[in-house]
Amino acid sequence: MSGMRRVPRPPHGPVAIATSPWIVVGAGVVVMVVLLIVALGAYRGRSPAPDGAQPPALPVPSAVVAPSVPTSVPSPAPVLPGISGRASGLPPSGAAGSGSPSADPTVGPIEKPPATRAPSRAAPEQPAMTGRYRVVQSFDGGFIGEVAMVNTSTRSRGWTVRLEFSGGRLVTAWVEGVPQGTVRQFDDGFTYVSGVDVSPGGSVSLRFHMERAPSTPRECTVDGGRCSGL
Repeated sequence: MSGMRRVPRPPHGPVAIATSPWIVVGAGVVVMVVLLIVALGAYRGRSPAPDGAQPPALPVPSAVVAPSVPTSVPSPAPVLPGISGRASGLPPSGAAGSGSPSADPTVGPIEKPPATRAPSRAAPEQPAMTGRYRVVQSFDGGFIGEVAMVNTSTRSRGWTVRLEFSGGRLVTAWVEGVPQGTVRQFDDGFTYVSGVDVSPGGSVSLRFHMERAPSTPRECTVDGGRCSGL
């Protein structure tokens, strides 16, 4: 027995794997084959959808709201004159030509607008102060004229005389027996504003001296009213 040699045993555990690389390669091949078989089985398990079949509809999230489409609002019908507020719309088409204004029982009676009367023309009011023109004295190169006025109203009032000539020059103007007023000259004429009021029914005379002017004025007014005597 002493002449027999013992055969050494192969190492166990990690040392055996490290010394035998073909074991690692074989294990990897087995794992790959198993994964391939599992993948083929999963692929075959899916049955193709039949022709014409629609895919299942996906659920719409509740937070998604379809946009609202604006609708056209018809414009209100024009209001016809003489129709009450409840009948502001046009009459229905079925009532056209029937002789009645509307078949709607809510429509009130048609009211005619009140007739407007033309304003009556009042008679022209007579001026409160009347005036009469005359030439008091004529001489070479000029004359002295007069406007005699009467207060026909029932209250005391002032007055304004306006005289306009075709050329000439005013020398002076004055009022007989009362305080003097104000003279304002302009081209070919003048105005005289009284300095004191005239009592109801009273009279006053304005006299003036003109040079190189015709004795008949183009215009003579008292408070806007035309003088007589022209």
